[in-house]
Amino acid sequence: MFTIIWSTALILGILITIHEYGHFKAARSVGVRVEKFSIGIPPRFIQLKSLNDFIELKVYFFKWSKGKLKWDVIYTNQINKPGRKGSKTEYVIALLPIGGYVKMAGILDESLDSDVQYKDDEFIVKSYWEKIWILSAGVLMNVFLAFIIFATIGYYQGKSEVLNEPIISELKKGMPAEVAGMLPGDEIKFINDKSVSTWDDLTSIIHSLPEEEISMVIERGDELIDYDLKTMSSPFPNGSKIDTIGLIGISPVILYSDISLLNALIIGYNRTVGSFGMMIMSINMLISGSASVSDFGGPIMIAQLAGETAEAGWIPFFTFMALISVNLAFINILPIPGLDGGHIFLHTIEALIRRPLTLRTRIVIQQIGMSFLLLLMLTVMFNDINRFF
Repeated sequence: MFTIIWSTALILGILITIHEYGHFKAARSVGVRVEKFSIGIPPRFIQLKSLNDFIELKVYFFKWSKGKLKWDVIYTNQINKPGRKGSKTEYVIALLPIGGYVKMAGILDESLDSDVQYKDDEFIVKSYWEKIWILSAGVLMNVFLAFIIFATIGYYQGKSEVLNEPIISELKKGMPAEVAGMLPGDEIKFINDKSVSTWDDLTSIIHSLPEEEISMVIERGDELIDYDLKTMSSPFPNGSKIDTIGLIGISPVILYSDISLLNALIIGYNRTVGSFGMMIMSINMLISGSASVSDFGGPIMIAQLAGETAEAGWIPFFTFMALISVNLAFINILPIPGLDGGHIFLHTIEALIRRPLTLRTRIVIQQIGMSFLLLLMLTVMFNDINRFF
């Protein structure tokens, strides 16, 4: 349980911080005043405020005041910086390190803040392209993070080549092969009395037998050992449809060789693009009916997979982080009100019609978008709970 908690907090904390930092730096780069940069879910825990000549520090925690316990300031201090010009930005670290937001001056977002004075340092007075730059910067940072993670892992692992021999390299914990007692180094000779000479032979037979009883003969040293086990089943994308394949939880021997930094960057690019391709394929399968909404996962599934990959090692863990970063970027850029892509869509409409949308129109659009997001959240939570039980 502890592994699930820290791994989930680390993945979501890093991805959301990187996302919001992108908005923050983009806003500052075009002269938009950032009023607050907050990471985590309230209540606030640490607050730094950038002021002229000093930085104000406040720490919040439970405090007994006027006969009751309340969340309040327990420590305050000033970090003197003579001659420093403060931005008046509040930097907040909240108690739960999941979630975050950047509050910019003069932006009409889902909060529909009406405190707009049309000053030079407000979002609303900036050009269309400056607004698009600010709104898309979070997504770009998530894509960049995924690229860096994939490239780093590629450089560390080097060029991989699967040894096409039916020799077990690793076994996944809790799956049929491991439960049956197979070991790394075992060479599979027969499956259901069929001779196996390559890894391709092995996967072809096992994948064709989901949820089936099978017999196997393996060679361990000079000894031949018989095993009887039942395969598991797993969905597997095949073009525009999903097939069900059999698995027993074994991996082949993979040989690695060193690569150049350029090749690592190419690997990072290909894997990032490929991850987006997987997202697009999932949407196509959903539209075509070969996948359903019940296949979607939410926070509970992310937490479960984060825990599993953390236990498997740093490479699976950071690979999963990169995949979630791509997912976060893909979802956020969709033209759904309430998401970054929704804001970009609204500003594009305003640019095309050459006038701002009325407040009433914005309210209606935002309500539709937020209702859709709420429905989506409830759906994935329901799916997660179903899987959990």
